[in-house]
Amino acid sequence: MTPNDLYNVLSALVPQYITMFLAFASVKYWKIFSPEQCFGINRFVAHFACPFLFFDVISRFQVKNINLPFLAADSISKVLVLIILLNWVSFFKSGSLEWLITLFSLTTLPNTLIVGIPLLTSMYGNEQEGLMIQVVVMQCIIWFVFLLFLYEFQAARNSIMMNISEKSAQLQNNIGEEDVHISIAEENIEGLSELQDSISCVYEKSEQSRDIKESEGKETEKVERGRFMMIKLIMKIVCFKLVRNPNAYASLLGLLWVLISSRLKIKKPLIMDNSVKILSNTGQGLAVFSLGLFMALQPRIISCGNRLAVYGMLMRFVAGPATMLLSSVLVGLRKTTLNVAVVQAALPQAALTFVYAKEYDLHSELLSTVVIFGMIASFPVTILYSILLGL
Repeated sequence: MTPNDLYNVLSALVPQYITMFLAFASVKYWKIFSPEQCFGINRFVAHFACPFLFFDVISRFQVKNINLPFLAADSISKVLVLIILLNWVSFFKSGSLEWLITLFSLTTLPNTLIVGIPLLTSMYGNEQEGLMIQVVVMQCIIWFVFLLFLYEFQAARNSIMMNISEKSAQLQNNIGEEDVHISIAEENIEGLSELQDSISCVYEKSEQSRDIKESEGKETEKVERGRFMMIKLIMKIVCFKLVRNPNAYASLLGLLWVLISSRLKIKKPLIMDNSVKILSNTGQGLAVFSLGLFMALQPRIISCGNRLAVYGMLMRFVAGPATMLLSSVLVGLRKTTLNVAVVQAALPQAALTFVYAKEYDLHSELLSTVVIFGMIASFPVTILYSILLGL
């Protein structure tokens, strides 16, 4: 790595450090923003600025230049991590959906958009910008939407299970637990005739069976039906919230524009393009700025504890690049493309993952710690991986 390469790396990272420091100082020392205002800024970033950022990046995607092996390696690495985590949740008591979401985010979602594009183009040339945009497009269309799905699924399962616990305490002398599941479904989903019919049927059967012992087969069928209704209810709530989430349909609109513009050979009107870019740049900067705000609100910089911080950094800078290296070798990537694939997997944690973690109140202390120290460690880590890959 030449001195010019080092300068390019620093020029891509230092602005991120400055932005975080200014946000940190504006709360910690200058008292410009209150905690309530910080939460408002975070919500603005998550639901307004970032959708424009997604749309802007996706709309620049060129279908004709797509690199299928590179995207295949990126997707395989993420699916591999997901399979490992699913097995951990299924077969080990220490596993949980909450930690699956956080660990998947830590391992597979680097800051390709804000740090990766300027950093890797400065290291490997402008021709690699297309690869980075393709990774960002996949993140926006598939992986961030999938992360949102997991967050919404977890939230809906908890908005339902809490109600079930309350109803169980109230109705335990009247109806069984599987009937409670269905009564909760009635409160959460209105206007669904199939749920109402099922509830009526269950109530009738429960009245008739108070003094009659039902057979084991019918009880099993009843429990299975209750579980099915629970899953169906959760999925409906998740899909409803995803449809309302601006990040989801901003990604789909961006993809739709790419398909239309490439087919009809048209460009965005200049007024529209400039308007989107202004808001896109806002989202890009505020995602890092929001991180600095919440860093100032924490009682300690390492608010999640030293052990969790170390585990998080290992997932980000070791497990992520390792799975990417494995999948890249499997699909046959070589030379510069292999280097780009591994180094982009070793980038700092995506700031947007912290924004989502804060929005859904799930391990946000760990995400903020990894993003902050990931930004600090990204300079030596990037140099180390580029040297190792060059051997």
